[in-house]
Amino acid sequence: MSAGEEKSQRPWLRLAPLGVFLLLAGLFVARLFSGDPSKLPSALIGRPAPAFTLPAVEGLAGVSGFGDADLRQGHVSVINVFASWCAPCRAEAPTLLTLAHDETLKAAGVKLYGLSYKDDAANAVRFLTQEGNPFDAVGADSLGRTAIDFGVYGVPETFVVRGDGVVAYKFVGPLSPYALEKTLIPEIEKALKASAAPPS
Repeated sequence: MSAGEEKSQRPWLRLAPLGVFLLLAGLFVARLFSGDPSKLPSALIGRPAPAFTLPAVEGLAGVSGFGDADLRQGHVSVINVFASWCAPCRAEAPTLLTLAHDETLKAAGVKLYGLSYKDDAANAVRFLTQEGNPFDAVGADSLGRTAIDFGVYGVPETFVVRGDGVVAYKFVGPLSPYALEKTLIPEIEKALKASAAPPS
């Protein structure tokens, strides 16, 4: 049998690469639209925040750094991972200011922390000066090690931490007013209830 006759008897061999490509493309599209990207799983949910101590951002007057000990003081903490070079971080800045000015959450003792991710100090200061600084404290994570320990995929990301230092929730991506009202504030309220409950 000649090579030409053999090929004509097995036309599926020529179609196999196309079939594999279409299968992989289909799986990719299915995963892409299979859920809310803000609900990416985190290994830290239900576990204590990693140990860390972040210095203050140099040049940010009157604003201290923070560490894991600050997250175990009985109040609910919200940690926002941001960077001046991150366009979505600029987009979510007004929403963070809204969160910072929420009188109900303030009265409940909720603290808002900023984690400045792999950023130049001068750029971070400029960013917070231009956009407004919603944070009670801002830590400089210049090497990104703390963000790695938190399992950060990219900026921005926001974590809700209970008063005992246990990570309760993770939001991936920029916060919109809708996400703040429908997702983040309800998660903060859940953390407040859990923090107020007596230990079992």
